[in-house]
Amino acid sequence: MISLLKEVGRGKRGARDLTYDEALQAAEAILTGAATPAQTGAFLVAERIKMESPDELKAFIDALRARITTYPVAGSIDCAGPYDGRGRSFIATLPTAFVLAACGLPVTLHGSPSMPPKWGITLTDILEALKIPALQASREALESAAARTGFLFTPTENWCAPLGALRGLREELGLRTVFNTAEKLLRFTDAPYMAVGVFHGTVFEKITNVLIDLGISRGIVVQGMEGSEDLSVEKRTRTYVIQDGASELFIVDPELYELMVDVPEVEWTADLQAQTTLAVLRGEAELPYLNMVLLNSAVRLWIAQKAGSIEEGIYLARHAIEQGAAWQKFEAWTAAVKPVSAT
Repeated sequence: MISLLKEVGRGKRGARDLTYDEALQAAEAILTGAATPAQTGAFLVAERIKMESPDELKAFIDALRARITTYPVAGSIDCAGPYDGRGRSFIATLPTAFVLAACGLPVTLHGSPSMPPKWGITLTDILEALKIPALQASREALESAAARTGFLFTPTENWCAPLGALRGLREELGLRTVFNTAEKLLRFTDAPYMAVGVFHGTVFEKITNVLIDLGISRGIVVQGMEGSEDLSVEKRTRTYVIQDGASELFIVDPELYELMVDVPEVEWTADLQAQTTLAVLRGEAELPYLNMVLLNSAVRLWIAQKAGSIEEGIYLARHAIEQGAAWQKFEAWTAAVKPVSAT
C-alpha cells in the first residue's frame, strides 16, 4: 500500500493515476483491512486531491461488487443518487420508483444513513419517517417485496459489509471520497438500465465512460437537483444518454412537455419529504411535485424502452397515478416489508 500511496500522494504535479490493476490492489488492501486506517485515510485524501480516474473508479466498483450477492431482476433500471443526501429539493426518485413499477418497469433504489460531506436527508431518512424499517429489514423480506411489486430497496451497507465497516473512517474524514461515487454505481441487480446523478459538469464524461465500461445498455447521466438523478421542472437539465456503447448530449426541457413550473423554496425535513411522497402517490400533490415525478418517470420509462417517447412516458406515468396503480404498488411493498422486519 505504501508504494501506491507514493504514486497518488506526490502532490498536484507529481501524482499520477493508478492503472486499473494498481487501483484494484489498493481497493483490496482497503476493503480487507490490510491497509491501516492511516494508510486508508491518506489514500482517500490523496485521491480526492488528484481526482480519481475512470480506471481507478472502475477498480473500486469491481472490488466492491466482488463482495456482494446480486439479486437479478430482468430488464430493471437502477436509479443512483447522492448518498450524502439532499436539503433543498424534493427527492422525487422515491415516488417515481413506484410509478415505474406500476408501469411495468422494475426499479432499484439504494442508500444508507447520511454521509459526508453534505449530511443531507437520504432515502433511509424518508423511509424511517414513513415508519418503514427498511434498514432493519432482512434481505429475504426486501427480495420478497421486490418480487411482489417490482421495487427493490437496498440498504447498501447491509448488503455490502465492507462499506459499512468504512463508515466510521469516512465520517472522521468528512470529505467526499472515491466511495461516494463507487457506492452509487454498485448495481445490486445487474440492471441493464441506469439513471445516475452528478453534481459537477466536469465529471459527466468520466461517469458516462464508466457506465459504458460497466455494460449498461441504455442509461442517462443527469446533472440533476443537488447532484441527484432527478430532473428539474424549473429549468432545462443537461444529461448524457447512453446507448449501445456510445453517448450523446441530451437537454431535457420541461417546457417542451408542458411541465415547467416554479418550485417554492422549502425547508425540507424527512417528515415533509415523506408527506409529499404520499401526496404524489395518492394524486393529491401540489403541481410542482407532481410534475417532477411525471417528468422523471417519463424519461426513465423512455430510457428503459417502456415508452417510445418522453411524451408517451408522461401519459403512462399520469395514468399510473390517477388510476391508483402507483399507490397500490407502494401499499403492497410496505405491507411486504413491514411484518417480517418488525418481528
